[in-house]
Amino acid sequence: MRNVASASVSLGSLGLLRLFGVSWSWSLAAGLGVYLGTSSWKYFYIAARTAKRDLNGLYVLLRVKLALWRHMRCGSTIPSIFAQTVKLHPNKPALIYEATGETWTFTQLDQLCNSVAQWARGQGWVSGDVVAIFMESRPLQVALWLGLAKVGVESALINFNLRRDSLLHCIGVSGSRGIVFGAELADAMLEVSSSLAESMVRFCTGELSAEQLARLGAQPLDPILASASKLPPPPCLLPKGFSDRLFYIYTSGTTGLPKAAIVVHSRYYRIAAFGYYAFRMRHDDIIYDCLPLYHSAGNIMGVGQCLINGLTVVVKKKFSASRFWEDCIKYNCTVVQYIGEICRYLLSQPVRPSEKGHRVRLALGNGLRPSVWEAFTERFGVAQIGEFYGATECNCSIANMDGKVGACGFNSRILPNVYPIRLVKVDEETMELVRNSQGLCVPCRPGEPGLLVGRINQQDPLRRFDGYASQDATRKKIAHNVFKKNDSAYLSGDVLVMDELGYMYFRDRGGDTFRWRGENVSTTEVEGTLSGLLGQTDVAVYGVAVPGVEGKAGMAAIADTMGSFDCTAFFREVQRVLPPYARPVFLRISPHVDTTGTFKIQKIRLQREGYDPRLTTDQIYFLNARAGRYEAVDEELYNAIVEGRMSL
Repeated sequence: MRNVASASVSLGSLGLLRLFGVSWSWSLAAGLGVYLGTSSWKYFYIAARTAKRDLNGLYVLLRVKLALWRHMRCGSTIPSIFAQTVKLHPNKPALIYEATGETWTFTQLDQLCNSVAQWARGQGWVSGDVVAIFMESRPLQVALWLGLAKVGVESALINFNLRRDSLLHCIGVSGSRGIVFGAELADAMLEVSSSLAESMVRFCTGELSAEQLARLGAQPLDPILASASKLPPPPCLLPKGFSDRLFYIYTSGTTGLPKAAIVVHSRYYRIAAFGYYAFRMRHDDIIYDCLPLYHSAGNIMGVGQCLINGLTVVVKKKFSASRFWEDCIKYNCTVVQYIGEICRYLLSQPVRPSEKGHRVRLALGNGLRPSVWEAFTERFGVAQIGEFYGATECNCSIANMDGKVGACGFNSRILPNVYPIRLVKVDEETMELVRNSQGLCVPCRPGEPGLLVGRINQQDPLRRFDGYASQDATRKKIAHNVFKKNDSAYLSGDVLVMDELGYMYFRDRGGDTFRWRGENVSTTEVEGTLSGLLGQTDVAVYGVAVPGVEGKAGMAAIADTMGSFDCTAFFREVQRVLPPYARPVFLRISPHVDTTGTFKIQKIRLQREGYDPRLTTDQIYFLNARAGRYEAVDEELYNAIVEGRMSL
């Protein structure tokens, strides 16, 4: 592999830079700018320290770029690429469902996808139609969206934690003509059933009684698929291409309700291929995927290795800290997926013999804190951490390819424009871009936190930004005149910081979202829900840091002018309308909530004071999940929380 990498890199700087759509003169100018902006000895010091890393990064980009170019020329799609994978590995296990122990070979998975495609054609769905999929993680979910894609039908992958208004919004914004839901989510469907369009056909997979199906207006899907033809469907009248839509994945944002991010076929391939090459996966790897399949991490970075590269993936219905290493041993897993919280949960478990008896060599994911990072690798004997940064829809993904503790990726300091991403200065309170006298964004120096942005080029699969189902939401993520006049760039919404060697570290999630329990929580959405519960009372929702815990815990400041706030009743209602990760961990009950002159809620002071009862006369409450209630925070409880003696 090293010899191949060296040969690939030695194709010549000119050809390589042209391949990445960057002119030789522009790259030389960028490199010269770095040289002139630093003392000469420091430039050469940085080059010496980072040359090997940067060459490896160029090699990975080259491999992905060449593969994308080849598939675009051939008019490939994810189903056609999967068909080639099936030919290479017909009898190899493709997906294993941990909950039942069932195994699907590549041939069996392909046949199930064909049955789905034949069923979809029988429904009269055609290329460009959308069908919502609402179920807990299992291999059938993969077969459904992939089978639909075989006939050009796009899927909307709905978060199975959503309820009521959020669920209706996600179904509606995608323009779905039908919905497939799991029997385990029948109650959630019943809550919204009367609000769905009568024309929306509904199918249920799993066991429900005839009476339950009738109440939901749904048909049982399992017997239909069992009797459907397993032969490939006829070609689409309007075939899809590599740049066309595959499915929607929902992501929280500043608009409040979840946004339907567009995933085109080339984006799916790019994310999966990027992970495969960046972290040196092998064809005999077996991946333990305990992340939800409505997320890009579980469905693309994980399952994508199966569909694109022929790896075996073990699908876990729900993460279990106590069963994690036992599962890895049982299925001979060599790669595991994580979010930062998962690693911390595993460290909190009692020591077991199984935690050192596994074959896992790579842990792949994001959000791993430096302190947890080292403790995780030492205790569990995992040789490599594959930390990366990248939202479903972003064009500025980065990866930590050489194991730098705490870093989520890097960008070259020597030739920064080979991969045109940048940290730019923003106003910390408003997250507005700071611009210079020429109207361009101001790049951050090493050590300065800034917003991560990526230059957009719709002709390049690596640089394109496909946006969301909502054009308004798409426009809000694009800025102009960022790198140079008349360009456009994607705004990640996340604040990172870069050191002098180009390693990047996640600092904060800007705007109106924060990350908790592996989910993006929209403050605007939660504020609206809580305000509605409390008779349109002013509510400010924000994230607060808890020592030793990844992400930010949700905190809600609630205006209580009458002094009649009822914690017990509030908790009961919150359980009903919000998924667990969106429920406020802390409450602050105030006579009023600060607002601006235009009635926008101000959160800076609230975030600064957090949940420390010594900094305010307002009453602070903490959600004791084990006790099932909110408890008043005094100094003793506060100390227990910050010292890690009180479990969140």
